[in-house]
Amino acid sequence: MPKLNSPDMEMNTLTGHYGFSATKIEHLGATEYTLVDIVVDSSGSVSDFQTELEDCVKEVINSCKMSPRADNLMIRLVEFNQAVTEIHGYKLLENCNLDDYNSVLRLYGSTALFDAAENSVLAQTAYAKDLVDNDFSVNSIVVVITDGADNVSHGCANDVKKALAAAVKEEAVESMVSILIGVNPHKNTHLTDYLSSFKFDAGFTQYEEIDKADAKTLAKLAKFISRSISAQSSSLGTGGPSQPQSFTI
Repeated sequence: MPKLNSPDMEMNTLTGHYGFSATKIEHLGATEYTLVDIVVDSSGSVSDFQTELEDCVKEVINSCKMSPRADNLMIRLVEFNQAVTEIHGYKLLENCNLDDYNSVLRLYGSTALFDAAENSVLAQTAYAKDLVDNDFSVNSIVVVITDGADNVSHGCANDVKKALAAAVKEEAVESMVSILIGVNPHKNTHLTDYLSSFKFDAGFTQYEEIDKADAKTLAKLAKFISRSISAQSSSLGTGGPSQPQSFTI
């Protein structure tokens, strides 16, 4: 069950999949929204930089709060290890308390990368369709952060590809941007090739890497993610996705 949901949220089901929660439509005050999924690896291998990773999430949330588009953003936080767990569903920024993200990741087990990515895209599509049916304009962005290869998912990269393709084909969202982030690829000589292939096979918009998961580098990652969210939100109404943001360490 979600841990950080607010009273104005409700659970939703996804047929055959782990579901999601989202703000009830009657509690929405704007006419357009960008749905944001931040999907974070919480397998045991990230233990050396857990705090820095949580600080990265907090900085993304904080930057979004200061954005001119803050009222048009809803953020969902998902962690994945040997299972996929929603920490909170699509939440209005005004209800996101930064202190709630301290020690929020529960580290253990393996890496359900494919299942986590697919769930996030399916959840965005389902909630977006509900919003569009109620006359909202919607686009979305999903950011997946991992330091390892999938080793436990029920699905595969092609399932993620199908979910990404269906989101726009079904006209659930005006556009969807998907970003895959590889962390510490130097610790696994095959990780760059693996994640680059996953990006291609699944159809992610963009793949980036950070070679050292320290506080400085993850702070820069937070800025990149925040810029990408802001750019995608600003593109709503143009009929297409935002241009990929540059990422340099």
